[in-house]
Amino acid sequence: MSSLARKALVLVFAAVAGLGALNAVAAGKSTARQTTGEKVTLLDGKLAFRLPKGFSASTLPVGDDAKGTGGASGTLYANDDTRTVVIAAQNSIPNGAQVKDNDSAFLDDATAGFLVQQSQALPDFKKQAQRSLTLKGLGVRQIDSTATQGGGLTLNSTLIAGSGTHMAVIQVISRAADKAGHAALMKQILGQ
Repeated sequence: MSSLARKALVLVFAAVAGLGALNAVAAGKSTARQTTGEKVTLLDGKLAFRLPKGFSASTLPVGDDAKGTGGASGTLYANDDTRTVVIAAQNSIPNGAQVKDNDSAFLDDATAGFLVQQSQALPDFKKQAQRSLTLKGLGVRQIDSTATQGGGLTLNSTLIAGSGTHMAVIQVISRAADKAGHAALMKQILGQ
């Protein structure tokens, strides 16, 4: 299961390699459609939340079979006023593997793989906190971190979940100076 979870996580993150879009958000206004409190739904509705007004949605490029990311999909939501980005993506777990809605082994392995991947991709990545949550019966791992992205220090909260043959990753990226806004957005996403 360990290598399976890591491979699945790599596939999801390859699909959301659109983190480079964070640079575009930092650089200028988005041309994507404006959303008004759009509902975001992953894992057949088991992981769902409503974004506050002010976010624009841009569909991430569909995964590429040649790159091993076939089937991955996601959306990048950006708020130009707060310079906040929310990435919501999901992908099939390789080889048709099945995970339970609260599969601790899968979530632990996926989280470990995420931490390795982020440490390699972001030179100043620092994990600040990690916790296990259960949202309506769905096991979720939350990793809070800091890193330099888009030209400045950012606060990052990542949620990882799996259900059936799919896994999902939600990443919230805010300016380091916006701790209160980041915390409020995370509370809204987590339904707290």
